[in-house]
Formats: sequence, structure tokens, C-alpha cells
Amino acid sequence: MLNHEITSIVGKNKRRRKIGRGSGSGHGKTCGRGHKGSGSRAGSTSFSLFEGGKTPLFRKIPKRGFSNYDFAKPCEIVNICQLERFEDGEVIGIEQLSNAGLINSEKSTVKILGKGDLTKKLQVTVHKFSKSAEQKITAIGGTANLIKKSG
Repeated sequence: MLNHEITSIVGKNKRRRKIGRGSGSGHGKTCGRGHKGSGSRAGSTSFSLFEGGKTPLFRKIPKRGFSNYDFAKPCEIVNICQLERFEDGEVIGIEQLSNAGLINSEKSTVKILGKGDLTKKLQVTVHKFSKSAEQKITAIGGTANLIKKSG
């Protein structure tokens, strides 16, 4: 094969190794597994990061820093402009937001943000409001109520 004959297709489909077809095939008798040991047994697997018994790289590298992942309290976000779908004067809570498909679960913490405009007078009751969202709701004549945390 010459350099100008090499394409991205070359080597794409590799033939599988035919084992146990006699000593002339190069994969007869032990079929490339060697003699004895756990690697020669049926069902043997190896840990992908195993480095032959020496201390693996991931154990040598120092662990530093802090991650807030385990301690973060996620909340679902709804923008003011998304509340336009509700009727004027309607009472909106977690259940109504969930039924409208704006949040995933009724168990989640919800925060209303002030992106967009609101033209309807609504009574909104959720866990958190941004300052701009609260101002926009009250400026029209609606109410922004917070859900009290239990416990």
C-alpha cells in the first residue's frame, strides 16, 4: 500500500481473530490466552486502569480543591415571560407550573426570574423570586408569595 492509497476507510473494518482452529493458525491450543493464571480462565476481565501491579497513575496524582457538587441545592427556573400563558387573575403555584410543563416535578424548588415582560395580574406562590421578578409582578398589581420552608 502506498501513501496516496491511504484513505479514512482503510483499517475501518478489522477482521475478528479466529481462535481454536489448530496450531497452524497461530491461535490454536491456548488460543492466545497463555498458560495458567486468571487471564487464561473463562470469564476473566481486567480492570481498565490496572498497570501490572505498580501504583496506578490516578492514585499517584494529588487530589486538590473542593467541589460544591454534593452540597449544591438545585432549583428549577421559570421566567416571567413564561407566566403569560396563564389567565389574568389566576393563582399560580407549584402544581400549576408542573401541569403547564414549566417545571419537571412538584417536589422541586422553583425560582421565578425577571426575564421578559408580564401583562397579567397573577398571584404567584413559589420558593424564590429574583428582585426584578418580584417588582414586575407587584407593579402590575399581582402578588408574589414565598413558600415557607418546613423543618
